[in-house]
Amino acid sequence: MRKNDKSGFIGKALIAIAFAVSSCISGFAQITNHYEGAIARSRTVITDSMRAQNIPGLSIAVAVNGKIVWSEGFGLADLENQVHVTPATRFRIASVSKLFTAAAMARAYDQGKLDLDTAVQQYVPDFPRKEQEITARQLAGHLSGIRHYRRDPDETKDEFFNRKEYYKSVTDGLKVFQNDPLDFPPGTKYGYSSFGYTLLSAVIEGATGQDFVMYMQEQVFDPLNMRSSSADDNKKIISNRTRFYSLDANKKLINAPYIDRSYSWAGGGFLSNSEDLVRFGSAHLYDGFLLEKTRNQMFTSQRTSGDKETGVGFGWRIGKDKAGSTIYFHPGENVGGRSYLMIYPEKKVVVAMLANLTGASLARITDISEQFLRETP
Repeated sequence: MRKNDKSGFIGKALIAIAFAVSSCISGFAQITNHYEGAIARSRTVITDSMRAQNIPGLSIAVAVNGKIVWSEGFGLADLENQVHVTPATRFRIASVSKLFTAAAMARAYDQGKLDLDTAVQQYVPDFPRKEQEITARQLAGHLSGIRHYRRDPDETKDEFFNRKEYYKSVTDGLKVFQNDPLDFPPGTKYGYSSFGYTLLSAVIEGATGQDFVMYMQEQVFDPLNMRSSSADDNKKIISNRTRFYSLDANKKLINAPYIDRSYSWAGGGFLSNSEDLVRFGSAHLYDGFLLEKTRNQMFTSQRTSGDKETGVGFGWRIGKDKAGSTIYFHPGENVGGRSYLMIYPEKKVVVAMLANLTGASLARITDISEQFLRETP
């Protein structure tokens, strides 16, 4: 934690997080026994899905009431060297990264460093002014009008497959889109945008006076004991990072093409494992990591200027499951990586699933979630 944070805030946060997120060994064994049937049925779901889609490696974790009750790896993280997936394996979490960024924004807001409703130029003075002001709240809820990646049949021109250069800073990444016109006036429409999150990370840097990735480490990863979460930096040796795979036209496994995410850490550039993700999700169920008023805003749908609900709060999507219960969730898709994180707040169940294959479907995470919801009082 930063030295200039208020001591009272730190104390309350650490106590609440320790109570809610950490899991004791004896409790783990007892709860796991309770969920033996759900785990056995879920293993069948996973192995069937992996076989049907030719997924090399997959990881799953489930937390209930802030405690991890199941965590397991399936298949291979590295086909050439026959390295098995374990709970420690780090995958590309793609757009689930946006939830990390939203949490960092919320922390800065709680600390009084960031105004969610002022123009972004207060924190990023060099960002070109548009016809209307853009705010951090709009960026977090995809209401800013900032464009998304430009797609192209030619991968060398497709921004999703960026491999042109390594961007040395968050503000360097703004150059990709900062001079482009907005897709719509801010606040008037919902328009999903990873580049909006690149700008949001620059706002966080300007508000806190700290490098975005370092702020994420100190204010999100460290407090929640997320030891396997980091930027997917191609230049660094990162332990337990999986290899990344795709399927060719004949559905044969091949190495995924090289990409660089340094222009979009905030929107889709982090690595993590499933255990870290359920720790992260569980922290949003209790006071401590965030103030209650901020958590309420995070999980309340934003509205357009025409008073239409978007179904998105601060990053998180808000919906209902088959039984009509509230869910908070976000999927992610990247080259060589798929991710899914789901929170069931009424039963305090959190489920994360990760895979190392481009285009893999993780839709059956809902089937797995139902197994645990049925067993949870």
